Amino acid sequence: MPDLDLALIPIWGWGPTLGSGEHLDPAGAAEAIRMLRPRLAVPIHWGTYRPLHHGVRRDPAFLTEPAEEFLREAARTAPDVEIRVLKPGERLDF
Repeated sequence: MPDLDLALIPIWGWGPTLGSGEHLDPAGAAEAIRMLRPRLAVPIHWGTYRPLHHGVRRDPAFLTEPAEEFLREAARTAPDVEIRVLKPGERLDF
């Protein structure tokens, strides 16, 4: 039985340090939940910052891909952990 009920896991970041090892990426976040073994994990820090220069006609991939990749990686790496992906502004009663 896990000792940790809920883990809020950052799966992305923003800015010039993104990809430089200063932020967890989806694979690193999946590895973190494998080590932590929470009952439930909620990915955070992705998909909410939309720069104006990316247009308004369709969502850029970086707003959806991190969560999709995290779901795939978590299913492979930590299949016993329940993952709940929340939309921006959505709430989780726990």
